[in-house]
Amino acid sequence: MDALFLIGRVVVGGFYLFNALNHFSRTEMLSGYAASKGVPSPRAMVLLTGLLLLVGGLSLLLGVYPRLGVAAVVVFLVLVAFWMHNFWAVQDPMQKTVEMVNFTKNLALAGSALMFLAIPEPWPLSVGW
Repeated sequence: MDALFLIGRVVVGGFYLFNALNHFSRTEMLSGYAASKGVPSPRAMVLLTGLLLLVGGLSLLLGVYPRLGVAAVVVFLVLVAFWMHNFWAVQDPMQKTVEMVNFTKNLALAGSALMFLAIPEPWPLSVGW
């Protein structure tokens, strides 16, 4: 079971790390999208959310400070769900559906991240334990 847990951590941590790298490599594009959603200081917020994803992804992947990692991921997902994917404010039916899918996906991912808190520490096969 420890090996399966490690595989799951690699997949989940890798997902958040991939998205963190996306924030840092596509900052300008994501900043434009954030600006279109009314996010204040969009470039700074894209970099800050990239940092949340980086901290969360590394923490979950390595099993180091998992409570901090879960907090970073949950803060990112909930803020982005409500600010960037506010489907209730979108008029175009197709875009509304896209935003609703992303909103519910982010909340489901936040819920799954919270489940990590039920796993006793130290996590099996964690770095530094």
